[in-house]
Amino acid sequence: MLSTESSNIALVILAAGASTRMGTPKQLLQWGEYSLILHTIKTALKTKSKEIIVVLGANYAIIKKEIEHLPITILDHKQWAQGLASSIAFASNYVKQQTIKPDGLLITLADQPLVSSEYLNTLISNFSTGKKQIIATFYQNGTQGVPVLFDASYLVQLSQLKGDLGAKALLKKNQVFVKILNCAFKNVDLDTLEDYKNLHTQNFK
Repeated sequence: MLSTESSNIALVILAAGASTRMGTPKQLLQWGEYSLILHTIKTALKTKSKEIIVVLGANYAIIKKEIEHLPITILDHKQWAQGLASSIAFASNYVKQQTIKPDGLLITLADQPLVSSEYLNTLISNFSTGKKQIIATFYQNGTQGVPVLFDASYLVQLSQLKGDLGAKALLKKNQVFVKILNCAFKNVDLDTLEDYKNLHTQNFK
């Protein structure tokens, strides 16, 4: 169920990749009671977001079947192979075409299961509408990244992104408007089967 205290923020879950290094669709790997993609969506549904948008691409039909019963918007990104930035652009174009647009776009990944609804709500709580804010997550290696919340004024720039570097260039270009939050958990991407097995063992002994 969606949080009763709603905000005018659209939350985008990027889940379009083919999991080439994993060797199997990582979106469907087990995480506790659920698959990774289901876990991520259930986390998102506990936030103050107005709409949950899930961007699928590779293995669209099989993953869609896993999540289509939930109160979410599912997008089929057929050019998913162009990279992460193309998924962000695809979702941004969808939002840009809405009659009533959100105040901001919160972007997260399907392969970061340690991201909590509390942390996503902290990003939303730190957001002020109409100030060109970007609220990004601080990584232990000193970089900034997802989850990241963009003011709606960046929708056009987000919809023009290309390649596989996500929105890093946009953060760099607009650094003066970027606010950084530290997360209380280790922000891990699951890129290989070894990554997954190690993190799964640590969390489900």
